[in-house]
Amino acid sequence: MTEAFYEKFQSELNLLSINLEKNKLDQFYKYFELLVEWNKVMNLTAITEMDEVITKHFVDSLSLIKIVNDLDTKSYNIIDVGTGAGFPGIPLKIAFPQLNITLMDSLNKRINFLNEIIEKLGLEDICAIHGRAEDLGRDVKHREQYDLCVSRAVANLSTLSEYCMPFVKVGGCFIPYKSGKIDEELTEAKHAVFLLSGKIEKTERFLLPGTEAERSLIQVVKTNGIPKKYPRKAGLPSKEPLK
Repeated sequence: MTEAFYEKFQSELNLLSINLEKNKLDQFYKYFELLVEWNKVMNLTAITEMDEVITKHFVDSLSLIKIVNDLDTKSYNIIDVGTGAGFPGIPLKIAFPQLNITLMDSLNKRINFLNEIIEKLGLEDICAIHGRAEDLGRDVKHREQYDLCVSRAVANLSTLSEYCMPFVKVGGCFIPYKSGKIDEELTEAKHAVFLLSGKIEKTERFLLPGTEAERSLIQVVKTNGIPKKYPRKAGLPSKEPLK
């Protein structure tokens, strides 16, 4: 199975012009095994079949390089908001070890899983923190401290922007991973992004390898310091998205 894993994974990585050494491929395989093992006792992901994990979790996570072209050389300070089972943060850390990664999730059980992955894979300059974006976005240790904020969390762009933009330094970027058609969502979120001191700079659209699954990466640049009233208190960004 390991050979099949390596072969499929590297063939899809070639489409991103990423070539990983054997030890990194080994780390990805161990991550896959632990994901499947832990998923038997807690709900981490609906996707556990090997080929799907490779394409829909690992390759999807690494597709960030399509919009951040120097991801493989720069030591960006990145926060992954609502990371869940560690996507995209852990694949980014394995492939590009010079990155500094903070994984953030609101469920402590998932933090335990992430810490196990970090330990078992011997990853450094990466940490998992427990908390809600609405709270940590007001914490001086995290507010406007990151070059990049990424998120594959399922929420509309207005809500997700309010969760994520507070973490981004002025001049940095928030980059959400979105599925399906997003034109209407982009239009609806424009004013919310403006209120949060952001500007939608670029959208990278693509299909995941061997699928009809549409993906988009949206580059939202932080143009100014964010108003103090954002993020609003817990629950409000999802119940009453900015318009």
